[in-house]
Amino acid sequence: MAKDDLPELPDVMADEFRLFDGRQSAIAASVQRGCCRLLAQMGYAAVTEFSLATGRRVDIMALGPKGEIIVLEIKSSLIDYRTDAKWEEYLDFCDRFYFAVPPEFPREIIPGEVGLVIADRFGAEILREGPHTPLPPARRKKLTLHAARVSARRVHRFLDPE
Repeated sequence: MAKDDLPELPDVMADEFRLFDGRQSAIAASVQRGCCRLLAQMGYAAVTEFSLATGRRVDIMALGPKGEIIVLEIKSSLIDYRTDAKWEEYLDFCDRFYFAVPPEFPREIIPGEVGLVIADRFGAEILREGPHTPLPPARRKKLTLHAARVSARRVHRFLDPE
């Protein structure tokens, strides 16, 4: 996708983030928590349920200390993984991509060409790095600014819900 082919990013004001919105299973919420803890330890700032310009929403997008962008797609079960046909669309929006799964997930079915993270509510471990595919500078800037605006808006709504 060329720079000019990108649709506008979703309006920050329309971001419908809620801490617990009922969409996630308890397993997915635990994996998310563990991943976000690991990312924080690595110096990354994570944004959960992050909407992309395509209208798709990634489970976790994280900005690294050097501006790198990673995406983690949580799969809580084998059925969840097998019914997902959208994850490849996320590859154009990150420098590295990972599947994040609970410890009991059958890891051998995750494609070898993407990263793999095992997580529970207490933490996570990267078992396999995703390949590094640098984003074009214009897309990186657009995603970074969008993530900053979404994050700031969420903090504001938390501090002033009215």
